[in-house]
Amino acid sequence: MFDRVSDGFNNVFRKLSGNDAISESNVREAMEEVRSALLEADVHYEVAEDFCAKVMSDATGQQVTKAVKPGQEMISIVHNRLIELFGGIPGAEQQPTPPGIMRLSPGPTVIMMCGLQGSGKTTTCGKLAGMLKKQGRSVMLCAADLQRPAAVEQLETVANQANTDLPGGSQVHFYGEPDKCAQYGQAVGVAVKVCQNAVKAAKEQGVDVLILDTAGRLHVNDELMGELKSVRALVQPHHTFLVVDAMTGQDAVNSAKSFHEKLEVDGVILTKFDSDTRGGAALSVKQVTGAPIRYIGVGEHLDAIEVFHPERMAGRILGMGDVVSLVEKAQQEVSEDEAAALEAKMAKGELDMDDFLKQMKMMRRMGSMKSLMGMLPGVGSALKDIDIDEKQFDRTEAMIESMTPQEKKKPELIKLTRKRRIAKGSGTSENEVGKLTKQFGMLSKMMKSMGGMGAGGKMAAAKAMAGGMGGGGLPGMGGMGVPGFSMKKSTKSGSMGGGKKRKPKGKKRR
Repeated sequence: MFDRVSDGFNNVFRKLSGNDAISESNVREAMEEVRSALLEADVHYEVAEDFCAKVMSDATGQQVTKAVKPGQEMISIVHNRLIELFGGIPGAEQQPTPPGIMRLSPGPTVIMMCGLQGSGKTTTCGKLAGMLKKQGRSVMLCAADLQRPAAVEQLETVANQANTDLPGGSQVHFYGEPDKCAQYGQAVGVAVKVCQNAVKAAKEQGVDVLILDTAGRLHVNDELMGELKSVRALVQPHHTFLVVDAMTGQDAVNSAKSFHEKLEVDGVILTKFDSDTRGGAALSVKQVTGAPIRYIGVGEHLDAIEVFHPERMAGRILGMGDVVSLVEKAQQEVSEDEAAALEAKMAKGELDMDDFLKQMKMMRRMGSMKSLMGMLPGVGSALKDIDIDEKQFDRTEAMIESMTPQEKKKPELIKLTRKRRIAKGSGTSENEVGKLTKQFGMLSKMMKSMGGMGAGGKMAAAKAMAGGMGGGGLPGMGGMGVPGFSMKKSTKSGSMGGGKKRKPKGKKRR
């Protein structure tokens, strides 16, 4: 999302790294490039100007110790100002924990979701319900959007999907009055009455959290604001969240400002954060509206939502990675006991295909491969022009599922006739099956050798294993990587790991 901004900052740091000290002249020249990068990313003009002025003020005349290079000092300055831009506290040793959904006893805690049509509001209601469900809290979704055709049915489908697809013992309930859709526009306060009835139903069922999916419009208008103000006044929600499409750039920021001025929203939820957009809305919304970003949508699935941490996002933009978020994702998917059992099997060289399949499924639940690797320090920029075919996971899974229990435990048994059967059963080729078993054999040997290593040796082996992906690899990074998985450079900037090699031009040697 922030590729252009990240490139601008990296160019600045490279230019300053060759200087002996940070001066007004070299910083001013560098900040011109940063300003251009911010404006090209669709950051609000006033926000870009203010940001650059603050960085200039912090950096000018900055004394740099011998132990710290000017480029490194500049990274620290920019990092602090980015944290502030996102609503964090720059320079603080420990950032405050982002506020969560308040707990009330007795409930329910009422959340009003608002936003324009097409911003992803209904899906975000399901994502938020799924997040609360994981926390063991029961949720009710109320279909208060009586204007849009099939909106009630869509929210009911989302509620059912949350119960089916997402873990957690609690339930996602649904409340809707589809018969009221015909009355909408003819009688005043129909949507408000539906919300009030939903509060009563939530209390009767002992639900912890009630989420109101209100109506949207194609643009901010008096009719929309009048309805939302009525819901807010009569229902008195404990939280009011504004759902904003990150792809709409400055339009998203302007609409967020209008909503906040009239409704005083508690926070913003940015959707489509994983899209190939320029990131201007994310960088501008807090500064322009005063409303903090609370959550970000990072995918299409109902579990693809994250709490927004200003300092972590600033680190991602500057290529520092976000290892803390990566660890948190892993902790949500695997217990300490499971991790210890797996480590013991790996140390003994007893890792089989079933274990690998479980780990692969766990990794897929954590997010896309590109988003996960982007959280590793220094890897994000290398992934910019890399296309990752996530469907290869499906093919690998199909190949493993087509194996017999004996073949999963001992992949070395898979010879020509077995390869042919597995390939036919999984819809792949014999070559792909052979590649998978070969790479898995290498992985098993490496894991077994790591069992007798010290901490340093294990770390080196882990880095080597994670470096490349199935032979495709990242530029400058070797290793074996994930069996059956490969990456290639985007066709926009050339081919990597595919295509015909061009012969070098020039005279042939005799």
